[in-house]
Amino acid sequence: MRIEITPARQLVGEVKIPGDKSISHRGVMFGALSRGETRLSRFLPGDDCLNTIKAFQSMGIDIKVKTDDKNETIVEIQGKGLRGLKKPDSVIQAGNSGTTARLMAGILAGQSFPSVLDGDASLRKRPMDRVVDPLSKMGGVFDPPGNRLPLHIKGAGSLRGIEYTLPVASAQVKSAIIFGALYGDSPTIIHQPALSRDHTEIMFKQFGGQIEQNDLSIKVYPAEELYGQNIRIPGDISSAAFFITASLLVPGSSITMKEIGINPTRSGILEVYRQMGGKISVENLNGAHEQAGEPAGDITASFSDLKGVEVGGSMIPRLIDEIPILALAATQARGTTIIKDAAELKVKESNRIDLIVRTLKALGADIEPTEDGMVINGPTPLTGTNITCEMDHRIAMMGAIAGLTARGRTVIADGQWADVSFPGFFRIIESLKS
Repeated sequence: MRIEITPARQLVGEVKIPGDKSISHRGVMFGALSRGETRLSRFLPGDDCLNTIKAFQSMGIDIKVKTDDKNETIVEIQGKGLRGLKKPDSVIQAGNSGTTARLMAGILAGQSFPSVLDGDASLRKRPMDRVVDPLSKMGGVFDPPGNRLPLHIKGAGSLRGIEYTLPVASAQVKSAIIFGALYGDSPTIIHQPALSRDHTEIMFKQFGGQIEQNDLSIKVYPAEELYGQNIRIPGDISSAAFFITASLLVPGSSITMKEIGINPTRSGILEVYRQMGGKISVENLNGAHEQAGEPAGDITASFSDLKGVEVGGSMIPRLIDEIPILALAATQARGTTIIKDAAELKVKESNRIDLIVRTLKALGADIEPTEDGMVINGPTPLTGTNITCEMDHRIAMMGAIAGLTARGRTVIADGQWADVSFPGFFRIIESLKS
């Protein structure tokens, strides 16, 4: 889908941000493995999350997707319990979703039936040994063992508890182990090198599971039963970040986004933008806005004079998905921005270090890659160009926001990939122009 973006003189208004992608995935997974009905409101109907729904439907779970009078997506799941899944008739397709593939591997490893897990061309390039290795230590059987999709999972029927140190701070790997631990014969202990997003731990407790956290270590107890819940999903801060950035960069702009998840493991982008001089306020914290056991609030961002900063260390897992749009903001900040300790970007939907740098350089940015990040000098004027996102939704959206500040016309050749996490993204951009 070819998308053309022209510069914006001003962006003003209120944006309805879709439900959090990470929480939407996990809500379906826990709902399917629980007894009784789970109802998820403000669900993200993006391609990735719909693939998670299809995966469980293929294993006999009744899931209905509806739209309410506020045009929000409602998902109703009739859970069958931890042992209620049935053998799928065909290969389970994760599409472009690393979350679906890696978390499903943890669930499928403990089932009593064999399964095959696959994905699209992009997902087939992403490493899977990071979940296969710990799940194999738990007794999961992958035959043949492999570092790439498709994964052939024998289904061990039950797993064993282990103590495992994560080599990287990855919420997907941690969550795959937590799901596997549901089927363990004893508790599993996970040690993290740094704090990563903790949506799985929060939801695990909400559905009736027992999990303990002590600093960076987590102890997960096997479960006999989980129970369906009624959950309203907060807005996705990773999606909100694109409009926060647009507000910061386009003169005279001010955009408000309501009920946005501000889980501390995800809100690093707000802290960094404030360090850069960004005018960002958060109101209506918690209370009536607390969603899915997660903190939430209404975010307003306004045009700001930004300065360069250094971002690395424990901050990186807290904004790993926002680095593409942070890099764009840095091109318009005074001075040098250094992003380091972000080698994990190389194994996202694309090699994001390479693709961020190539895309922003094509627009005229002064940016160079490093082994684990990038160095950006600003401010530099951007000029519209042709962009290909290479099946990476966040690069497509970064390119669109860049087009709002660039001279001339910016063309995104494959803009349809934005639908992975933000259906209607380009339509909202146009609605804010004044």
